[in-house]
Parts: sequence; structure tokens; C-alpha cells
Amino acid sequence: MLRLSVVSYLNTAPFLYGLQHSGLIESEHISISLDIPAVCAEKLRSGQVDVGLVPVATLPALPSYSILGNTCIGAVGKVDSVVLMSDVPLAEIEEIVLDFHSRTSVNLCRLLVREYWKIEPVFVPASEDFIATIGGKRAAVLIGDRVFDHAHRFAYVYDLSEAWMQWKQLPFVFAAWAAIKAPAAEIWEPVEKALQMGISHIHEAAQSVIAKYPAHYPVEQYLSERISYTLDSAKRKGLETFLVSLGKI
Repeated sequence: MLRLSVVSYLNTAPFLYGLQHSGLIESEHISISLDIPAVCAEKLRSGQVDVGLVPVATLPALPSYSILGNTCIGAVGKVDSVVLMSDVPLAEIEEIVLDFHSRTSVNLCRLLVREYWKIEPVFVPASEDFIATIGGKRAAVLIGDRVFDHAHRFAYVYDLSEAWMQWKQLPFVFAAWAAIKAPAAEIWEPVEKALQMGISHIHEAAQSVIAKYPAHYPVEQYLSERISYTLDSAKRKGLETFLVSLGKI
């Protein structure tokens, strides 16, 4: 059985739809755990799973890795769910609290702050209740579904994927399917087929989860217009550029 760790955010709904309708779970070809991005990476690193949908910034810390297949969690420009929220403009921010859910997003913020926006705030590790501490000249990186609940409270919301596109003219990859030891082709190919099926049925995937989310969540629009699931050549170049850039922070 191939053990998978999958991010537990709305953006993975098409992947989960494909896997759940593939027969792979019933046949015990795969097992799935749902985790926040940081836990996906830790489970892969520690051997608790064979394949993880991991934040790409964690890849260099693995003893080795293979990126599997041609799907990912990416964006071509604005993504809506990875943002810097602030009461004040960029130039006035003195502190940035970093969401602990994903190393990729916080490192993307660090890169943008230093190399693109060229501001010098102090970075602050997030506590569990860090959202309540944001205000004044203290901003925060927030990722995932929680953005839809809180972003409207702030005068300034900077979309990190959109800023990356403006800076590098490349799409951004937040998470990719990775393994320390790549599974055999005959093991992975049915999984890849299920993932591809899921992203070709985004409407059905959205409808399968929409009841779980508040009415103000733009579920289908987000999945179909903001998340880009194909790991194409442009995204691979964006991913490579980001990993190289990590050495600068």
C-alpha cells in the first residue's frame, strides 16, 4: 500500500475527488492522511508516508527527493490564499508574523521582502492565536482556507503569488508530489491517473465539498480560476528559480 500525505486545504479538493473516485482506496492500493503542509513534509521526511504533497521549500532539506508526475498546487499570478495582511502599506510595516503552516509561503515572503519590496521588518514566529495579534504596524503572512475568513479585516492584502509573478514573470509552485524514494512506475501511474481525473472534474470536486465551507468561500471560482494544477514547463522553471533563490535568505 502506498501511503500518501495530502494537504487538508480546500485547494486539494480536486486531488481528493480523483483519489476517492478511483477505487484505489477500496482496493488498498493507497492510504491517505490529511495534514497541514508542514506536517506533510515532516511525515515524508520521517518515513511515516511514502509520498507527500509537500511545500516545495522543504525539498532541499530531504536526504534526496523525486518530484512525481505532472500535477501540483500552483498559481499563475493571484492565488488569494497566500497573503500578507496589514493595516498599513508595505513601507510602514515594522513586524511580520510568519504562519507556521507552510515553510514555502513564509520563505516566499522573506524573498519578496528582501529582494523585491526591499523593506526591513522584523520577522516574528507565529503562535497558535497569532491572527488576534495582527494590527497597527504588525502584519502577518496567512495561508490556506483561513485567508477567506480574515483578509477582509485588513486595509492592505498583498497576494504573494501575484507579487512573485510581477517580480519574476513566472508562475509559482506551492506544493508538489514528492518522494524520498520514488515508487515504481506501476505503483505511481494509477495515482497520477486519479489526480489527473480529479483536476479534469473541478466542478464536481467543488460540489462535493461546498457544503463544508461557509457561504462566503468562493469555492468553485477559487479551484477553477486561482489554483493551477498542471506542473508544466513554466511552473517547473518557476520552481527551480524559487529553490535557487532560497539560498539568498
